[in-house]
Amino acid sequence: MFLALHRNWSANKLFQIGCLSSLFYLMSLSPASALELRISLSQEKENLIIGSSTPANIVNGQGKSVGTLPALEGFFAKPSPGAVTFFSQKAWQLSIEPTAGGFVYIKDRWYRGQVRLIRTSEGINIINEIDLDDYLAGVVGKEMPRAWPTEALKAQAVAARSFALYRRSKQKNPLYDLVNTTKDQVYGGIDGEAESTRLAVRATSGQILAYQGNVIEALFHANSGGHTENSEQVFSGTIPYLRGVPDFDQKAPNFQWSANFSQAQLQERIPGLGNIVSMTPQNTTAHGRIKTIKIVGELGSKMMKGREFRQALKLKSTLFKVMPQSKVVASQTQPLPGQKPGFIIQGRGHGHGLGLSQWGALALAQKGNTYQQILQHYYQNTTIQTIN
Repeated sequence: MFLALHRNWSANKLFQIGCLSSLFYLMSLSPASALELRISLSQEKENLIIGSSTPANIVNGQGKSVGTLPALEGFFAKPSPGAVTFFSQKAWQLSIEPTAGGFVYIKDRWYRGQVRLIRTSEGINIINEIDLDDYLAGVVGKEMPRAWPTEALKAQAVAARSFALYRRSKQKNPLYDLVNTTKDQVYGGIDGEAESTRLAVRATSGQILAYQGNVIEALFHANSGGHTENSEQVFSGTIPYLRGVPDFDQKAPNFQWSANFSQAQLQERIPGLGNIVSMTPQNTTAHGRIKTIKIVGELGSKMMKGREFRQALKLKSTLFKVMPQSKVVASQTQPLPGQKPGFIIQGRGHGHGLGLSQWGALALAQKGNTYQQILQHYYQNTTIQTIN
């Protein structure tokens, strides 16, 4: 037996994002695109609530309509052995297809397009099938502040479109093209949209960055700390369009940062070495990013890649210096007798440092640069092309 939630449940959720009239206003602003993407939203092992802003068709894996979901009501979908169970239907795959340009509700968010529920060994894979430009309108507002200058938003839109199409061409999972996290690009449905992001996507519709006629992997990051990097200094392989260039991110909040670590914190995040005695960079890039670092403890030592070290300590970048805490400031609280002091890490920038620097794009836009000029500064040797 299926639980139909009270109608007020869905109405209240609609109210949280504005009101019902504004939701339908958003429907009329959907950018047009001929290319559809499949975005994996999550893998769910537990029951989840699904609804639609308009009546929605429920379609099984054979393309047959098996029911109509009423508007503004929430229903549970749950994983069953080898199947998805939803709205009195049970199948290995079910799609929710809103009528009249409606939205689908999944886990506190609304999504354009349709949503496909596929039973896998890990639970229910939730896939949003959506037009490319509709997807981008939500991505731009999640990856960059929506109030930023239009030229910066346009640069982000072209970079995000290029990145999505490149990753789509390399995807090995047959169920989807991209995921909705930083593993690809952050996407949260219409929650990321604004008139400014829709305008940026419409104004650049179909435009991609290309190198020798092929769409590029247009990597981007928050800010580089003064200078972006060459690809081979961060990942393996030389990529001609990912060359280090001067950045304009000096006003970014993470242009400079610091993080303090006690011995207990270090032992938790870098286990097996006991009290850490020293952390010494072994190889750096020309602009100071750590490629390898040696960690020496009372029980042994180990070498770590800069990216691995950054992930372990949850640092903002690999552009940093390490100092014992006792040498930082004289007024700092001294450790108790027998207690080893920790370390302070002082760094610059936020992200891997490849491709577009978002805070640099902001500064260039504020100086009057066009989105084309911004893109061609950060992606060397590329051209802006329009796809059909």
